[in-house]
Amino acid sequence: MDIGQRLRTIREERGLSQRELANLAGLTNGTISLIEKNKTSPSVASLKSLLDAIPISMAEFFSTLEDRTNSKVFYRESEFIKISPSSEGQVSLRQLGNAEQHSLQVLHETYPPGADTGPEFIVHEGEEAGVVISGEIEVTVDNASEVLKAGDGYLFDSRLPHRFRNLGETVCVVVSACTPPSF
Repeated sequence: MDIGQRLRTIREERGLSQRELANLAGLTNGTISLIEKNKTSPSVASLKSLLDAIPISMAEFFSTLEDRTNSKVFYRESEFIKISPSSEGQVSLRQLGNAEQHSLQVLHETYPPGADTGPEFIVHEGEEAGVVISGEIEVTVDNASEVLKAGDGYLFDSRLPHRFRNLGETVCVVVSACTPPSF
């Protein structure tokens, strides 16, 4: 998916200028321009702020056209929706199926060393849970932080401010779920 083009299309459909969207999201219009030209990838938190300002859910932003009459059950790795495509040092988020058609959102998350969801904390409706598959991840929820290792997990109310950071020297992989799909 071309994130920049998708953002521009939705912004224009909603009648917003880059400057108006930037003001609503607390970013600069230069940042919006760079994202729309695919010259920079937004952090997960920045993209969430942009979409909240429009407003549109992450699920709707990344939705794909699936045949609603023939419910899909099995997905190959290549069929996951790239919410945050992998790039050097950035978090990669891949979604299982079209979250708009389900009450549960499942993500395969990859955090290279030093990667995080952004300096801004994320807040959204619902509950979030995950299991660390490999590596280590620092999870901060509200005022509590914990470094989780492979086999550890988390479960929290996603209305609490939260953030994920890989402070380690190896890639961290997490499989997570969110309900309802609002992220």
